[in-house]
Amino acid sequence: MSAILRELLRVSEKAAHIARACRQQDALFQLLIEEKKGGDKNKKFAVDFKTLADVLVQEVIKRHVESKFPGLEEKIFGEESNEFTNALGETIVLRLCPTEEEMAELLSKVLNGNQLAAGALAKVVHEDVAFADPALDSVQVAIPQDTLGIWVDPIDSTHQYIQGSADVEPSHGVFPRGLPCVTILIGVYDLHTGLPLMGVVNQPFVAQDPATGRWEGRRYWGLSYMGTNVHSLLPPGSEPQTGRPGPQAEDTGPQAAGAPRFSAVISASERETVRAALARVCGGRVLHAAGAGYKGLCVVQGLVDVYVFSYDTTFKWDSCAPHAILRAMGGGMVDFQGCLARGPASGREWPQLLYHVGNEGASGVDHWANRGGLIAYRSRQQLEAFLGLLAQHLAPADAPAPAPAPADAPADARA
Repeated sequence: MSAILRELLRVSEKAAHIARACRQQDALFQLLIEEKKGGDKNKKFAVDFKTLADVLVQEVIKRHVESKFPGLEEKIFGEESNEFTNALGETIVLRLCPTEEEMAELLSKVLNGNQLAAGALAKVVHEDVAFADPALDSVQVAIPQDTLGIWVDPIDSTHQYIQGSADVEPSHGVFPRGLPCVTILIGVYDLHTGLPLMGVVNQPFVAQDPATGRWEGRRYWGLSYMGTNVHSLLPPGSEPQTGRPGPQAEDTGPQAAGAPRFSAVISASERETVRAALARVCGGRVLHAAGAGYKGLCVVQGLVDVYVFSYDTTFKWDSCAPHAILRAMGGGMVDFQGCLARGPASGREWPQLLYHVGNEGASGVDHWANRGGLIAYRSRQQLEAFLGLLAQHLAPADAPAPAPAPADAPADARA
């Protein structure tokens, strides 16, 4: 329903304020870093971090949603636990307190008695955020609340958030690294079908004021349900698409013989066989970027045609939000391995990523990995044409083995 989407946009903006506040002072920021341990550690990185900002953002989202839509909090899932250990070894359960004073007292324990910093963060947490988006006013969609689940990644691309690079130049509009790659991701999905219904991607660090050093952000959203498709990239004054699939992004069309037909964004860690195949399909139009959410956003923005990732180190909270926006635009996110196994001429529906099931036999975060990898795209026509070319250059022996079948999701994945 549009009311839920409106509140998710509002709370994403509050979350962006928290993320920016936590980066204002480098000395303070060093207090906020804590290494993840055990099953919470992303195996892709030698060192993976969670920050106080991650936990704060996730708790703010959960409590805000629960206050507006009682009962929905129990269906919010995410990457972070709400436990934080300070320098004294004290484990503190971080929760959103009813008053600014109580919040400051709790944060002071996390921050080893730094009351000044705790007070500043408590103030940001309790500030009201004004929000308006006229495009949502015309959207009237009734979605039963008991069918909704929510995946949250409070700060995607945590490593870039920690590094804090602000002077990185983009290539063809795509940032390879730095604060612009940081996103806040909130995706709503159908608990029965697993399909994404609504998505919010908030980019807290888009433009920096050279005089003050302060950042401004941008937010993107989409809704796709029962033939209604509307998203924030529609031209001003456009009516939502109803009763038919979402608007199809324009195909790249015929080009000069031998000219690259597609552009792609990938991770710098992508396997060499896939990189080589993409180089043949896209020529020099293969760009690198950090952050799964940001790479998905690059497809949403039309900066590239596809985002390809062949590994199993993205997760449901990484992909649900941009996937929902792409669905509203006529695109989607599909299983990379599943598409290769099916072949470009199968004539069947492509295997969309689903969000209501986990991976059988996996533990920790791996239970919620997109085990078959992913391809994000803006239109079905583009996807089919792209896969047809990719299959010609990626031998079956080079492709990863098919992923095992998923299992039903347990309750222990709740944020």
